[in-house]
Amino acid sequence: MRPADRSADRSADRPAEGAAPFAPPPPDPAAARPRPSAGIWDDGLIARRARPGRPPRAGGGPEARIAPPPRPETAPRPPSAPPPHPGAAVLRPRLDALRELVGLSRARLDRRTLAEAGRVLDEAVARQRHPLDLTVVAIAGASGSGKSTLFNALGRAQLSEAGVRRPTTAAPVACVWTEEPERADGVLDRLGIPARSRRQPVRPYDPALNGLVLLDLPDHDSASPGHREQVDRLLGLVDAVVWVVDPEKYADAVLHERYLRPLAGYAEVSFIVLNQIDRLGTDAADQVLDDLRRLLDDDGIALGEHGEPGAEVLALSALTGDGVGELREILGRFTASRGAALRRLTADVDGVSARLRGAYVAEGRPGLTESARHEFEDRLAEAVGAQAAGLAAERAWLRDAGRACGMPWMRAQQWYVRGRVGRKAAGGASGVEAAAHTSAGMSTGTSTSVSVSVSVTAESAEACAPPAVGESGPAPSRAVSRPLVEQAVRALAYEASTGLPDPWSLAVREAARRGAEGLAEALDAASAAAAAAMAAAGPGRPGMWRTGARRASAWCTSVGRQAGSPESEGPPGSRASGRAGDRTGGRAGGWIIGGRRARAGGPARPVRPGWWAVAAAVQWVLSALQVLTAAWLLVLLTGAWGGEWWIPALLLAGAVASGPALAWCCRAMARGPARRYGLETERRLRNAAAGCGRERVLEPVAAELLRYQEVRAQYVIAAGEA
Repeated sequence: MRPADRSADRSADRPAEGAAPFAPPPPDPAAARPRPSAGIWDDGLIARRARPGRPPRAGGGPEARIAPPPRPETAPRPPSAPPPHPGAAVLRPRLDALRELVGLSRARLDRRTLAEAGRVLDEAVARQRHPLDLTVVAIAGASGSGKSTLFNALGRAQLSEAGVRRPTTAAPVACVWTEEPERADGVLDRLGIPARSRRQPVRPYDPALNGLVLLDLPDHDSASPGHREQVDRLLGLVDAVVWVVDPEKYADAVLHERYLRPLAGYAEVSFIVLNQIDRLGTDAADQVLDDLRRLLDDDGIALGEHGEPGAEVLALSALTGDGVGELREILGRFTASRGAALRRLTADVDGVSARLRGAYVAEGRPGLTESARHEFEDRLAEAVGAQAAGLAAERAWLRDAGRACGMPWMRAQQWYVRGRVGRKAAGGASGVEAAAHTSAGMSTGTSTSVSVSVSVTAESAEACAPPAVGESGPAPSRAVSRPLVEQAVRALAYEASTGLPDPWSLAVREAARRGAEGLAEALDAASAAAAAAMAAAGPGRPGMWRTGARRASAWCTSVGRQAGSPESEGPPGSRASGRAGDRTGGRAGGWIIGGRRARAGGPARPVRPGWWAVAAAVQWVLSALQVLTAAWLLVLLTGAWGGEWWIPALLLAGAVASGPALAWCCRAMARGPARRYGLETERRLRNAAAGCGRERVLEPVAAELLRYQEVRAQYVIAAGEA
């Protein structure tokens, strides 16, 4: 039996509408004939068994059968959602990274730079709210290129008005190929297509185009500005574009410069169609198509040839239908892939990442190197005079050791010389004051100038006077070199910002500039705190430096930031001035020289090692021995006592020679500790300056660089370079 006969028999066996399900058909008299092959009588009906326990149907014989009860009607299953496209797993982390990138960059980049990235993120969220298996394709082109004719040819019906009047299409028209047109309502509402402009193709339509939403756009070169605005808006929302050109306008500069060239990154979702080839011969059509490909290549659009991804270029005639079938097949394959929306969003992310590249990608490997950090710390140490302070501390320690371990006669001589110089300086100041009183009859301006000169002369004499033996003299003012501090900060900012993009380079320099404000005052306070810690520790107690370091850091964070504020300033002797003096290391005017703590208005209290006292005691014993032996020798020489004169003479010579020898040995022994003390002083000042600079400048700059590294990592993910 042929397949057609089988289908006819099956259709004949089906019950008619309104009949009971599974009811036996009436017997066919013509079919009740003997079958020679079987040798039995066959009534032509399919034998059915009667279910046991049920009575036969009324009026039927033993062959009568009972029809089974009707099956309950089940609700139709809802259409299953299409499986997610593989590109969604790749696009999602890129969108998340771009969103994080925009959030981290709001304080560094201007709004105009981030506006496009924000628009792409918003459009991605809006597009993902609607079915991604629907492919929205727009037909765009210049006036008279045949867009509406091609639109009607693809729909096989008069869906959009076409004619010679320009412009013909005043509003976009949509045609939806889907069994459930309501699924496309959300997409069309997002595009702003009113219900009156929504069409459906003639049924039965091509199933290969299932899921296609085709738009007929107005002319992009229309004389009406509203048409161009609609085209520009919809081109940013659709998934793909079919650009229709004609032999006359395929090289139009407006089309290439305004649309094709800027949209070169969307080649995979672009189709370029040369329409109206029926007006050209075969050779002329090929020449125009080759020239069109050349122009597209000049625009930077990748062409999908030889299996490579890119824009499809083909020629057709929408009026005669030549080539329309090929375009329909291409659109069918493109729609069946269900990845047009993801491709468009990927192209959007690629485009915005390429435009943001200059704001995030640096040249080389910018950042702070260890050499730059050490150079910055060395400059700050030079600004606070750490090396000079170490050398001064070493010399002072040697001087104090020489004074402590020297002979008492040398101490007396130094005391006498210092007192004599001080009396001369005081006498000179008295003479100047007497001369000033003599000229009291002069004018007020003259008397003022004389009094100022008197005070300056007195101060100069006091400053030039050498310190007395065993005293450290007035405390010098420790002023940090402001030019060196500024130079150190500028060099660090330049080193850290070299190679960075302009916004981040500016942020790094601004962080360094903010840290430089009050840095010199903070270094003064930190140096004073370090010096106070050195005095508290003494030459032989280096373990106390930990407390001093913490104290220096506290001064750097609290006092340095308050430097220059009105509350911390005041006239000399006021409470504000006293508080400022306390913050800069203790009592006002106090400083450390050679291991001594200089107090305001009083002599310094030396911090002495134990062997200094032993050496001083030996010197006093030798001095006493010199006096005794000299008296003994004198008595013997005068004849008051009897005895050998050479014994006291030998003792006197030994005592006289032992004093300088002991002093020389003590100086030799003090060179090592003095060197260590000077290096320790330099190291502590260096650490204090480095800690202050690290907290106020290095850490903010490093924070900006770390922020840039974070956004740079997010940009790598967003750009798809990870």
